[in-house]
Amino acid sequence: MSDDASARLGLTYLAPGQLQKHVTLNETLTRLDALVQTCVVSRSVQAQPASPPDGALYILPQDAAGSAWSDRQVGALMRFEAGAWTVVPTADGLIVLVADEGVVLVRSAGDWGPLGARLGETQSLARLGVGTEADAANPFAAKLNKALWTALTTGEGGDGDLRLTLNKASQADVLSLLFQSDYSGRAELGLVGSDDLTLKVSPDGGAWIEALSVDRSTGRVTAPMGAGRVQTSLITTGGPFTVPAWARWIRAVCVGGGGGGGAGAAGATGTARLGGAGGGAGGLSTALWNASDIGSVLTLSIGAGGAAGASGGATSISDATGPLLGAGGGAGGPAASASGATGGAGSITGRGGGGSSTSATGGAGSSGGVQGPGAGGAGGGVDTTNTQRTGGAGGSAAALTAIVSGGAGGSGTAGGMGSAPGRTALSLGGGGGGGGGGNASGAGRSGGAGGLPGAGGGGGGAGTTSAGAGGVGGAGCVILIVGG
Repeated sequence: MSDDASARLGLTYLAPGQLQKHVTLNETLTRLDALVQTCVVSRSVQAQPASPPDGALYILPQDAAGSAWSDRQVGALMRFEAGAWTVVPTADGLIVLVADEGVVLVRSAGDWGPLGARLGETQSLARLGVGTEADAANPFAAKLNKALWTALTTGEGGDGDLRLTLNKASQADVLSLLFQSDYSGRAELGLVGSDDLTLKVSPDGGAWIEALSVDRSTGRVTAPMGAGRVQTSLITTGGPFTVPAWARWIRAVCVGGGGGGGAGAAGATGTARLGGAGGGAGGLSTALWNASDIGSVLTLSIGAGGAAGASGGATSISDATGPLLGAGGGAGGPAASASGATGGAGSITGRGGGGSSTSATGGAGSSGGVQGPGAGGAGGGVDTTNTQRTGGAGGSAAALTAIVSGGAGGSGTAGGMGSAPGRTALSLGGGGGGGGGGNASGAGRSGGAGGLPGAGGGGGGAGTTSAGAGGVGGAGCVILIVGG
């Protein structure tokens, strides 16, 4: 123990019989003034201030400049008083507030560091606010943009794992993560009033909808509002189709183009003249694929509808490895024929068109069965007694499900156009065009166009001066229903 100064702070003692004791005492008090409740102006100012107030304290940064600062060590505690700078000796453990930063430093091993790094343990805090004020309702509050929790590695004395354990008092209580937007709840995940994992969502923070639940005993997942994603695309123009990244399965439908109706006959009064036959409907093929079994890009080719008397085009889907699915186009209706055209090939063969007659109404186009498009009705004929016949009705599409009507047969008029489906995923074809009416004293009436997709056109009616033209067939399509 020194007889001249205190052991830790080096405060000079007064000696017995010392002259001018007030000088020693004042020096000691000056040092205490710097070391008690220490507050420094800054630790980043490099240029020595010209005339700071008495008692101002600074911690010297790197490259400090000035007559009194430049030759001092980095981290030295400098005090200004009575026009002069002095170094204040600092012992480990000195706590300092840095005024221009609002941070608290502590002296340790001859250097300054954050106080928090030296705390070690902080127990039984009633409140803690990080960047904001904690309150009674939220004793821990943080206002920040990023947060990181990382595991303590084995080299640091940990095991490399990181688990956050959250606990509630009983099954009926709530343990959850509440996600808010502008302080209004939008989603909640956790053990909400039970011990099953639950996800709820809300549009307004008031009404809540349970979206997902996982049974704690069985692991069974239930989605009260349903789960999964479905996208239906009706594609009428050929080209590439990119399979969505979220797709798990694809239901594909190909509908071939419908055949055009045949033209009616024209001839002199007193001769029998048949109307044109109805065009055949395009074929329909379906497939269900796992998305992982096909390419990421599909190439689609859409069959065109046949012009009057011409066959419709084939529709197909392929990927980089080759064809995947296809449906043939319906045949064009023969001109002035008692036999209708045949339908296109497919897993559901296209329906045949109606045939014409001089003694009765033209034959109706065949309906499309369960899902397919309808065929065209035949044009009306004219018999030897100049009796003109009504054209046949176009066949309806999807006759056993969501029905799409065919066009009406013309009675001295053009045939009606077939309808298009209103609900694509339920009715996969259009209605056939109606046959044009026969005309005993002029031009035969035109057949109606086949509805989209894939329906056959109606046959043209017979005439005297000219034949009725057949209606065009409906173009094909591809329907892709993608689920994920």
